[in-house]
Amino acid sequence: MTLTLHNLKKFKGSTKKKKIIGRGNASGHGSYSTQGQKGQKARSGVGGLKLLGMRKALLSTPKFKGQKIRYPKMAVVNIEDLEKEFESGATIDATALLSKRIISHTDTGVKILGNGKLTKKFSVTARAFSESAKVAIIKAGGKIVIKNR
Repeated sequence: MTLTLHNLKKFKGSTKKKKIIGRGNASGHGSYSTQGQKGQKARSGVGGLKLLGMRKALLSTPKFKGQKIRYPKMAVVNIEDLEKEFESGATIDATALLSKRIISHTDTGVKILGNGKLTKKFSVTARAFSESAKVAIIKAGGKIVIKNR
């Protein structure tokens, strides 16, 4: 006997018998037809997964407030930190700040802010300065160098 399409047979156990529901006690799923007792899901016209539809999906997804920042943040240093850590006449740049552990990274640049008082004279190189920091450094006799990347 040759093997052809019409005499192919499925392996034993490869298919399951379909569960027939709602056909009385003789079906093996009688009385409540696997629906449990009473309740909304036991009624006709209510699908089990339809209850968990679009509303459930909307409620379970996280909501993000505001907008995502589209650019990386610069490392921030206040002039009071410069006053504490450096001697008068020092040249301050990203590597000097990194070596004193005032900042943790230099890949996005450094911004100098004007919080605190400055009495020492510095030459400061950074990517950005606040207006108050510029005024304070120049007033103390220092120099500002803006470095782009």
